[in-house]
Amino acid sequence: MEFSAQQIAAVLGGALYGNANVKVCDVAPIEQAQAQHLTFITDEKYLPYLQDTKAGVVLITRSIVEGKIAFPEGEGKAGSAIILVENARGAMGQLLTMVSKAMFPAKKGVEQPCFISEGVEMPADAYVGAFAYIGRNVRLGEGVQIYPNVYIGDNVVIGEETILYSGVRVYANCKVGAQCILHAGVVVGADGFGFEPDAQGVNQKIPQIGNVIIEDDVEIGANSCIDRAMMGSTIVRKNVKIDNLVQIAHNVEVGESTFCCAQVGIAGSTKIGKHCILAGQVGVAGHIEVADNCIFGAQTGVAGNIKQPGMYSGSPAIDAATWRRAVVKFKQSGKH
Repeated sequence: MEFSAQQIAAVLGGALYGNANVKVCDVAPIEQAQAQHLTFITDEKYLPYLQDTKAGVVLITRSIVEGKIAFPEGEGKAGSAIILVENARGAMGQLLTMVSKAMFPAKKGVEQPCFISEGVEMPADAYVGAFAYIGRNVRLGEGVQIYPNVYIGDNVVIGEETILYSGVRVYANCKVGAQCILHAGVVVGADGFGFEPDAQGVNQKIPQIGNVIIEDDVEIGANSCIDRAMMGSTIVRKNVKIDNLVQIAHNVEVGESTFCCAQVGIAGSTKIGKHCILAGQVGVAGHIEVADNCIFGAQTGVAGNIKQPGMYSGSPAIDAATWRRAVVKFKQSGKH
């Protein structure tokens, strides 16, 4: 599949300089790109690569070259093209989305063998892969994609155009919104970790009778787990993005447009605000609240309420700038 520089510029609404007819059919980082590749630059530190790159088309964020590099119309490196856009990374994502849809079109139909309970209405444009199990009273939205070996329990709702990749398990009574993506091995609605020792000190299980609600446009990475509530709902709000190997415990609420990176763990009944970023291996204690617009560096331990937006690091979490100064002191104290 080939695209000319002119076609790409038209789609993105970018300013084209150089060879409008050059064609590309693949993507690559700028330092590795060849004539058939489209690449992009969003950081000034990569601008020196422009001198020697062999890439056919280079997308560049306009603001990092304005006043520094001129690209006169009709000139430029022979055979190549430059396209200036407002956000090169976002533009690259837009193009890759188009290419991905062409390369991996939505599937349709029901493969056999699989099990679909009586009364489940299958939208005409839905796909159900082999060995999938769909329980009683399940409601499926238009265009859902259910890949092989998926389990969907009784009374589950799956919104339109949502994709459940192979090995996903959605337990009974849970809800998944529209245009969500659940990657291989995701478990939604397993029991929350609820136990109470009896008079003899024996741990007794507390039944977890709530559910999980995942709102629209949520993506959940491979082998992540979202536990059902003891009572009520564990809630993942719209546009949340969850990486691989993340654990979200019972009765947690994750706020709109928040990122949870790999190996994040959030303990029960905690509420995470909107537009937060939890970097890799961040641990969050239970029964606390985190304000909107908080960023936690890798391996931060959040032990108590965070009431103000900001950047936090360390364990227990403190202001990131203070933590960096403390780390310098730690290093100095070890010198002899």
